[in-house]
Amino acid sequence: MTGQGDGQAEGQAEGQVDGRVSAQAEGQGDGPGSGQGDGQAGVFPGQVLAALEIPVTRTLIVAGALASRDFQDVHHDAEAARSKGSPDIFMNILTTNGLVGRYLTDRFGPGAVLRRVAIRLGAPNHPGDTLVLTGTVETVAPEEGGSGGGEGARDVVTVRVVGANRLGHHVTGTATVVVPSSGGRP
Repeated sequence: MTGQGDGQAEGQAEGQVDGRVSAQAEGQGDGPGSGQGDGQAGVFPGQVLAALEIPVTRTLIVAGALASRDFQDVHHDAEAARSKGSPDIFMNILTTNGLVGRYLTDRFGPGAVLRRVAIRLGAPNHPGDTLVLTGTVETVAPEEGGSGGGEGARDVVTVRVVGANRLGHHVTGTATVVVPSSGGRP
């Protein structure tokens, strides 16, 4: 999905955010956590997923707010944001939620399905910040009712996600992602 508040403009190459190439596009390998995963190289508890750096621009903040139909003035009007005690406009939670979802599906590949995303906001994202998303796999279990490890088997993966900027943690939370099973391979 391009141009819908995810930081990509129409016509940009996948992996680019506002003209910069993300860790995903820099070819950090294949498999879960690399940014180009297909769920086949194995997912294991304690696995640290590759980071994703997202430049936070005024355009990203405003576009994300508009795409999520959040018309609060603090997300598009710098003077209004300042009058309410903020140094500038700031990103809304729905844009952050979308970026967390993008991070996870980028890391686990096209077969990944987000089942649950539970996040909490901390420090605001202002224009000029860089949001760095990281994740650590907490648990991996076979999907209940799945095909028992054969063709089409899927794993349920719980991931701890943190997004930080210059002020500290912008977002923390956990997500449940269903991915193609690795068949027990490490």
